[in-house]
Amino acid sequence: MSDNDTYEVYAVKYGTKQDRYRRDNFIMADEHDTVMPIDYFVWAIINKERTIVVDTGFEPEEGDKRGRKVLRLPREGLAMIGVDAAQVRDVVVTHLHYDHAGTLDDFPAARFHVNDLEMAFSTGRLMCHEAFRHSYTADHVCTMIRRLFEGRVAFHTGDEEIAPGVSVHHIGGHTMGMQSVRVKTKRGWVVLASDACHFYENMEGKRPFPIVYNVGDMIEGWSKLRRLAESPRHVIPGHDPLVFQRYPAPKEALEGVVLRLDVEPKG
Repeated sequence: MSDNDTYEVYAVKYGTKQDRYRRDNFIMADEHDTVMPIDYFVWAIINKERTIVVDTGFEPEEGDKRGRKVLRLPREGLAMIGVDAAQVRDVVVTHLHYDHAGTLDDFPAARFHVNDLEMAFSTGRLMCHEAFRHSYTADHVCTMIRRLFEGRVAFHTGDEEIAPGVSVHHIGGHTMGMQSVRVKTKRGWVVLASDACHFYENMEGKRPFPIVYNVGDMIEGWSKLRRLAESPRHVIPGHDPLVFQRYPAPKEALEGVVLRLDVEPKG
């Protein structure tokens, strides 16, 4: 592997919801009244040549409306690992749900990588239905459209390389245009599933997440994630607090906030 196509990968926690229950996380949940918190992350893919950010989180005002706690702005979390959001040139937006496509203005130099189907989905007829539009924020979608008219959106279909060693892959399921990110690292291919798999238990227990466009595509997507990754242990879910048990912080001062994903898991 060359330095040009091999990366360090970081997860940065920016928010949480502690009073969430298993019934909120699985279609076929047992123990419905058991508490099962959810965490919110953005990711950074870094080498000497480039920095690519995956997703942009949401603002405190959006968190207040939805009962989520923003612990720090995504740009503030990224700054803790030396990433200046204002200088980032490429941002992959895995889908346009409120918790993945906010704070776009904090990335004024970025080109945003979006799946064709996701833009069509979030601006099309299915947004007439509360069941689908609930997880979107109109201002976020409108901001992305403004970036489009500024020439700052790159559209992708299927599986496409966006830089040496970094590719986006359409998964679908959770939303029509849900895409995950595959990254070459020293320990092999790591896949940032984002919301193609919210929790380890979604995929490992074959229990779909209840916010879904197509359940069949979601379940089939887990097989694709496994094929893309070096091993099942190389698939990183989008919202699971358990990642803190499986991966180390890059340094002691960042415990509980930042994780290093390109190294071997703990244990």
